[in-house]
Amino acid sequence: MAGLSDESAAAEASTTEARTGADAAEARKVVVDGVSKVYESERQRVEALSDVRFSVAEGEFVCLVGPSGCGKTTLFRTIAGLEAPTGGEIRLDGDPVTGPGTDRGMVFQEYGLFPWRTVRGNVTFGLEEQGVEEPDRSRRVDEMLGLVGLEDFADAYPKELSGGMKQRVGIARALAVDPEILLADEPFGSVDAQTRDMLHGELLRIWSETGKTVLFVTHDVEEAVKLSDRVVVMAADPGRVREVVSVNVDRPRERTDPAFGEYVDRIRTLIGE
Repeated sequence: MAGLSDESAAAEASTTEARTGADAAEARKVVVDGVSKVYESERQRVEALSDVRFSVAEGEFVCLVGPSGCGKTTLFRTIAGLEAPTGGEIRLDGDPVTGPGTDRGMVFQEYGLFPWRTVRGNVTFGLEEQGVEEPDRSRRVDEMLGLVGLEDFADAYPKELSGGMKQRVGIARALAVDPEILLADEPFGSVDAQTRDMLHGELLRIWSETGKTVLFVTHDVEEAVKLSDRVVVMAADPGRVREVVSVNVDRPRERTDPAFGEYVDRIRTLIGE
């Protein structure tokens, strides 16, 4: 497990720089290339993002952290194709993002489940929209319910589920259409600490089993260090990348590990600067 001496920090910075070079180009799943976002009205002009640049490799788990107002959710929405950047470009597998697509599965803090549909009905929704026919649709839903451990709740309605179970339904629904990338915007922010820890383990297991690329937005630095391969630390006014930190600690990660605490302290310091 790595500590964060001056020497190792310098080596890590060098590694991060190397990842963005030509040698890593073929491995890039997501490229955020000089993205800016400006909101203008008759009364004001707000620069939400300025020249944001980083990449995410195939199968990598990357977290975005930063202070309030640093544009984390705005950046998430541009990668998802829900908003267009004012400048720069986002590319997935080399192709520019021009709108939402089934190559990106999304999970939000608000569960967004259809209350009139069962767990099975919610998970199958995207497959219905894609025109997937039976029995392939049912087979895929069964697979996803097994993945998130909700086989016994297939016929339950959202009102009958705990917060953690609702979020697992959301993850299953996002993965059902077999996206290339899982985008998560503070998905565990509305559950209690014990449930959050359980969901961390579930998400890491799912990530390991599926090999999906994950981009995860959070305000919780400990959550970012626990989950991610790398942490993109953002600064505010306007939103921009301050530093990309590689987390070189073996999984599963424990908060009591001194190396874990050193990464948390380092990232909190970067956010506070």
